Amino acid sequence: MNILVFGPHPDDIEFGCAPVLIKEVERGSRVKMLVLSRGEAGTSGTPDGREQEARAAAKLIGAEIDFLDFGGDCHIEYRPENSMRLATEIRRERPDIVLAPNTAENQHPDHIAVGRLVRDACRLARYGGLAELRSLPIHKIGSLLFYNITAHLGRAPDIVIDVSDVAAKWEASMRCHSSQIASKSYLDLQMTAARALGLVIGAGLAIGLFTNDPIRVSDLSAVARSAREF
Repeated sequence: MNILVFGPHPDDIEFGCAPVLIKEVERGSRVKMLVLSRGEAGTSGTPDGREQEARAAAKLIGAEIDFLDFGGDCHIEYRPENSMRLATEIRRERPDIVLAPNTAENQHPDHIAVGRLVRDACRLARYGGLAELRSLPIHKIGSLLFYNITAHLGRAPDIVIDVSDVAAKWEASMRCHSSQIASKSYLDLQMTAARALGLVIGAGLAIGLFTNDPIRVSDLSAVARSAREF
């Protein structure tokens, strides 16, 4: 699989969905992380330092990483021009699966903006008549999925993935962001949420993802096992 992941800030992907990416890399998938700011507004750390933290984490995950300038932390705007830029990246990378932040309200505005921008970009990437995108062939992704950055947000996830077997590697990827975990208990927050979700499915740790569209399967046996343990 070719997987493209968008993150608003240098640590969001690692905190939100790194174990899912680690599992995919281990089974041979290509993962590309695109980060839309360098954490310029953060209370702790510097933009240069935070970029280096993210690059170290990406190396540990086994993913490629690039940084895009969308005006800086707290300045990412939800507007058509920005969706068009992300659609260009989607056409260039040609992913099977795209991951983006959950668009639920009451969280960092960049998280919401990036989730919406990516959702729109996935649609624009398949439109053949857009002059801004004609330099690249159209591309229709297989699936768009959303991940939680703020652990407690939203409804119950649509897909729950057992990530118990990559727990140590996930923790190590989050620890790469030393400037952030030194200021708040982000690591404990994410691990506690993963443990709680894991209990629901009878696993040690789990990550939940949210679908943008219904998941297509070939037969009923593909969904024979639910995520209910209690």
